[in-house]
Amino acid sequence: MYYFYILRCSDDSLYCGIAKDLQKRLKEHNSQTSKTKYTRVKQPVYIVHYEKFESRGDALKREFEVKQWPKSKKEGLLKGS
Repeated sequence: MYYFYILRCSDDSLYCGIAKDLQKRLKEHNSQTSKTKYTRVKQPVYIVHYEKFESRGDALKREFEVKQWPKSKKEGLLKGS
């Protein structure tokens, strides 16, 4: 099982990613040693949306799709979550 997720950062920006273990990944994003510079400087971050996928490829396709959207469309997705 893989997850596509959206985080809300402390500056109200949104971050999209995929993970196999969602809670572990959230802890990594909120760590001071996070490898993701974007979220490391915008902590704390919160999961505001996630979707489950059977394969990594499907999760990556969804991530790519949503990353292309403007923030307003992503916010619309969140309202439907």
